[in-house]
Amino acid sequence: MEFPRFDLTGRVALVTGAARGLGRAISLAFAHAGADVALGLREVNSHGGLVAEIASMGRRALPLQMEVARLDQIFRAVDQTVAHFGRLDILVNNAGVAPENLAEHVCEDDFDLTLAVNLKGTFFTSQAAGRAMIRQGSGRIINMGSQAGFAALPGESVYCMTKA
Repeated sequence: MEFPRFDLTGRVALVTGAARGLGRAISLAFAHAGADVALGLREVNSHGGLVAEIASMGRRALPLQMEVARLDQIFRAVDQTVAHFGRLDILVNNAGVAPENLAEHVCEDDFDLTLAVNLKGTFFTSQAAGRAMIRQGSGRIINMGSQAGFAALPGESVYCMTKA
């Protein structure tokens, strides 16, 4: 896979939801560009070989237990990233959930989980990373969006609300 050329040598990125899909691709792109990558994972052992793949590029990867609906795991993951790599330059808030259900059938548990991950998790992960970035004098935070924030998707009313 070829990525646009940009140089992130010496930088450290933390990617939430890094185990698969966009999170995995983003993690690989950062490593390809020279960054070391902290992998925010709902289950710390769910990286599916991503650590080895990043290591094969000559970069370091740190798998982290990071369920973004849990503040203790958010703050611990950011602290571990800074302790391990000595800095945190880039945060990608990629983790998200989208339980499919028509609005008239949404249960409270799905509603609460979607808001906890997509809103609360994004906010508090940004807060924790932002504090580290302020201390070091720089940093970047990238939040993943969705077309669902602009156009309603049938069966995903709560997800759409969190992306608006």
